[in-house]
Amino acid sequence: MKVLITGGYGFIGSHVAEQFYKEGYEVHILDNLSTGKQDNVSIKHKKHITSITDPKCKEIFASYQFDFVIHLAAQVSVANSIQNPIYDAEANILGLINMLQLAQQYNVKKFVFASSAAIYGNNTNLPLNETEIPQPIAPYGLSKWVGEQYCSNWETQHKIDVINFRFSNVYGPRQTSEGEGGVVATFIAKAHQNETLEIHGDGSQTRDFIYVKDVAYAIFRATQSFITGTYNLSTNTQTSVFQLVEILKAQGMSLTTTYTNAREGDILHSSLNNTKVKTTLDWVPMYTIDEGLANTYLWAQEQQQKRKKKETRQAKKKYKFPNWLIQSKSYLENTLIFILISFLLLQLNLPSMSIFIFGVFYIMAIGSIYGNQQSFTSVVLSFLLLVYDYLHRGREAISLLYDSTFLFQIVTFLFIGLLVGYSVQRKNDKISEQYEQLQELQVRYQFLEDVHTEVREVNEELQFRVKNNEDSFGKIYSLIKELDNLEPEKIFTNTVMVVERVMNSKDVSIYVLNKNHTYLRLTAHSEFTRNEQLQTSLKVDETPYIQQIIATGQPFINRALEPNVPLMVAPIFYDQEIRAIISIGKLPFENFSQYYENLFIVVKQLIQSSLSRAFEFIKLSEDNRYIESTNILQMNTFKEILAAKKEAKDLYGIPYHLLTFTVEEANLIDISKTLGNMLRETDYLGYNHSKLHVLLSNTNEVDLPFILKRFYNAGFEHAVDEKVYNL
Repeated sequence: MKVLITGGYGFIGSHVAEQFYKEGYEVHILDNLSTGKQDNVSIKHKKHITSITDPKCKEIFASYQFDFVIHLAAQVSVANSIQNPIYDAEANILGLINMLQLAQQYNVKKFVFASSAAIYGNNTNLPLNETEIPQPIAPYGLSKWVGEQYCSNWETQHKIDVINFRFSNVYGPRQTSEGEGGVVATFIAKAHQNETLEIHGDGSQTRDFIYVKDVAYAIFRATQSFITGTYNLSTNTQTSVFQLVEILKAQGMSLTTTYTNAREGDILHSSLNNTKVKTTLDWVPMYTIDEGLANTYLWAQEQQQKRKKKETRQAKKKYKFPNWLIQSKSYLENTLIFILISFLLLQLNLPSMSIFIFGVFYIMAIGSIYGNQQSFTSVVLSFLLLVYDYLHRGREAISLLYDSTFLFQIVTFLFIGLLVGYSVQRKNDKISEQYEQLQELQVRYQFLEDVHTEVREVNEELQFRVKNNEDSFGKIYSLIKELDNLEPEKIFTNTVMVVERVMNSKDVSIYVLNKNHTYLRLTAHSEFTRNEQLQTSLKVDETPYIQQIIATGQPFINRALEPNVPLMVAPIFYDQEIRAIISIGKLPFENFSQYYENLFIVVKQLIQSSLSRAFEFIKLSEDNRYIESTNILQMNTFKEILAAKKEAKDLYGIPYHLLTFTVEEANLIDISKTLGNMLRETDYLGYNHSKLHVLLSNTNEVDLPFILKRFYNAGFEHAVDEKVYNL
């Protein structure tokens, strides 16, 4: 699976990239390197160096088809947002909109947006809940709040799953002094440089500091869950700046402090309530402030040692000429060559015309080699040589101004210098322009080559999987065919077989939830569980994982491997209510993975779709399905259900019993009401030729005597009759 992390070379983004890489994802990073550093990321990844507003982003989305987008790229400085609110809005709003549009267009499964505690402003109702009304002080907080509204709009209008995480003050390795949480990085950096810590305000202001690895793991967990909406991501604690200094001193740092005026836009106290994310996402911060600062300080020490080694290596390098000397190299070469040749010519005592011809050729030669600037320098040098030659021969300087030959020679120098210099410079500019175009084309070609290579690799991998997984299409085809039915009981029976095949499990159970949401009745299960003590009913208020499913409407995955709890459970909805659950008790160890979790959800959706069609059909055909004014099925419908029960018994050993009573047709309405109160929702009644048939689902020999006694006490004589199936 592929994940795109915008701002992935930044402080938080680099840790998020590492988290996804550890989990086996193909990591892509999109960053313009305005604040991020490529050195922050050492894992294998695909890099896309561009802005989140660049039209080139569309090519990236189209080429790679990302599963998840983690949007961390932003302008993160409160102070900068006050000084330049336009840039803040461009980076934090327009960039987000571009990412949302592309995520929608290219079917991204989940979009995670990094919001901020800054949206709450100076609210004193601490710890702050997600329900508090945003009151941002600075443009930074305002842009984050607007970003949340865009995310919510996209989720509603375009059906894309979005999570808004409101970060408290994140700190940890690789953090710079930029952004909201930079106080930790600033303090540690100044401590290493033996500088005085400048504290804005009196030091009593508090923040909710959260370690960066806790943030990275929460983001990953969110992509693996079914939650959407807005959540605080914090530790739900307050740490003052003064306490922060004391903790750093306890780590062995020598610190001196000074106090200045509070910064504009800063809030006094901040603490976010993280109850919602802990209960919904099953996540808790693992690092205390002391542990996090210790790790951050250790990292800073390692970085300082690396810098010292680098400075030492650079100091050992050979001396380099200063830049001004390197840049004037061509002028020095030109002048030295001219002086040397001129000295030789003057020693030969050649006529003035020879000096003039030398000047012409020299200007042409130097102009052709170096271009316009050195061509003009050659004109000046040739002019000085010519003047010196005339004066050396006894001419007066003032007379040269009236000498037409001298003036002609000077004009010739200028003309040739300008002509050659302009021509060569034009040629060099053209070459330079073409070289830049070539570089641009090479970059684009490399990008397309990378895309081509990636597509080819994906194509080869897909062909390999298809070739080596010969029944993949058969699984999908059988799944669709087996669930293509309009009788719920038949679908329940076939569902067991489908889930067994797709999930490679022999421990599948299906429970139906009663109307009051108090009990679940076992309606189908695998043959593997025939001889096990499988619960035929589950009481909701005694089963925590069922309570969680009913409360959230989301599947349950037993990642903690709790005993006597299924590994995977998914709800089946109809008409916005949970009607049943599918439960997988056991799986091969290698199949308890994210791939099979996703596969389970796909199967669940297909089953839910089939059951919805069946329930809708029953709803529309009630007049033909039931005897009027009763809950007694017409005989043809009853036989279909009985056939499904018989098939389930043959395939999986799911027991059932059929009771037959002789009744008067005129009493069917009263009998229907009486038996309706005695039977479970998974039991059925059928009537034919004065015979009332009662189909007891999932009823074994042990249960039967108690059920018969209930019927007897109600005044019904009974007979077990399997032959009704052949009527």
